[in-house]
Amino acid sequence: MSAKKYKILFVTSEVVPFVKTGGLADVSAALPQMLSEMGHEVRIVVPKYGAVDDRKFKIHEVVRLKDIPVKIGNKEVIFSLKSCFLPGQKVRVQIYFLDNAEYFGSRNSLYVDPFSGEDYPDNDERFTLLTISVFELISKLGWIPDIIHCNDWQCGLIPAYLKTIYKNNEQFSKFKTVFTIHNLAYQGMFLKSSFHKTGLPEELNSEKGIEIYNKINFMKSGLLFSDVINTVSETYANEIRSDEEQGAGLRSVLAKRKNDLYGIINGIDTHLWNPEKDKHLPKKYSSKNLSGKYENKQVLAEKFGFTYDEKVPIVSLISRLFDAKGIDLISEAFPELMKLNLQFVLLGTGERKYHNFFEKMANKYPGKFACYLGFNDELAHLIEGGADILLMPSRYEPCGLNQMYSLTYGTVPLVRETGGLADTVIKYNEKTEEGNGFVFKNYEASALIKEMKRALKIFEDKKTWTKIMREGMKSDFSWNSSAKKYIDLYKTVMNNE
Repeated sequence: MSAKKYKILFVTSEVVPFVKTGGLADVSAALPQMLSEMGHEVRIVVPKYGAVDDRKFKIHEVVRLKDIPVKIGNKEVIFSLKSCFLPGQKVRVQIYFLDNAEYFGSRNSLYVDPFSGEDYPDNDERFTLLTISVFELISKLGWIPDIIHCNDWQCGLIPAYLKTIYKNNEQFSKFKTVFTIHNLAYQGMFLKSSFHKTGLPEELNSEKGIEIYNKINFMKSGLLFSDVINTVSETYANEIRSDEEQGAGLRSVLAKRKNDLYGIINGIDTHLWNPEKDKHLPKKYSSKNLSGKYENKQVLAEKFGFTYDEKVPIVSLISRLFDAKGIDLISEAFPELMKLNLQFVLLGTGERKYHNFFEKMANKYPGKFACYLGFNDELAHLIEGGADILLMPSRYEPCGLNQMYSLTYGTVPLVRETGGLADTVIKYNEKTEEGNGFVFKNYEASALIKEMKRALKIFEDKKTWTKIMREGMKSDFSWNSSAKKYIDLYKTVMNNE
């Protein structure tokens, strides 16, 4: 690893503990924090939505970054940049909040209008403003980063601005851009009429530029113009450039850039997710002493109204309830699963049809299946700490976190071979006695059931099962490991002069 220390401007649309809709917010706090602890200078830019609490986080004005006038298309817009530090950390990471009442401050929701359930119609203008704010911030402060690290479609215009509008600006000439895809399914697509709002050169208003299917595509902009692209697992990086369905309309763009496309698995927060220190668990435990795990299983069984039996495995599912997460497979396989020697707990929320289905199944199979339809962090920890098996049969999964939590907690994952699941779960092999979980390939209910039967058979042999549990618990999914790979990526991009 290079001894050189980099200056990194990390641009994102969400970051914990301020605002969160998904895993991007966790990454946007954890990765900059770990990079800072490794000696790099990282600053974060994020919009200041209405839900962000000024007083709680001591967010203050920065005089040089106040009331900045810019244009979005023909519209005059004024914004300010406020600041604070990422709370509760040993190394201070500065955050700049893009403050504009019309686009961000008046809305608690990040991307979707809570009344209509539709994307905000001015998301194009909102995230064009995020792009403009990055260049204004650098100009006004005179803080010159080596790398601008852009995340998902909301930051997709930044590399395009750098390579076109600002290409002759000496202040910006040495910047390199890293563009991270967290989920290619969300692309930031807008009507062609949106193009003039961006201020980009007219030649980009075409299929050769940032247009696709007669729409402007912010994700495509990031893919075309960034210096390097990465996504959140190696397998997902391969899938999106080689598979039409996974490539979601952008496969050919990614295929052309395959030499600049990398996969780095996300880390997990090992302060929060650690069975030896987890404050949510009735009993803490480690790979050396698993007795606490079995006590947690008993608490979990009782909580869901099951008769505890150490010989009957508790299978768990912690998920959003959508087809992409394999919930259609589970509902198809359900009658067969209920014939097997297992108890099944579910924690999740999502589509109404699945809420109805699982409520019905809980009534039909009391003592064998129970569900909590909602979000409950404490219960998620108890399930990871008490269940024997975690089921994660996703259709696609860029990275996935629950399988990493499960491996860390000795809860053996049963997953479909895709994306980050393929990179973290190694199929147990009876001949070599190696592996940390169970894996099926074909996206079919029958394949899921077959692998579940294999897992249940092996579960009967406590010695072998304990070995599989311990193998998973040896994994290092800390951000320390992932951050080192990002530093290598920065080194690669900085050396590609």
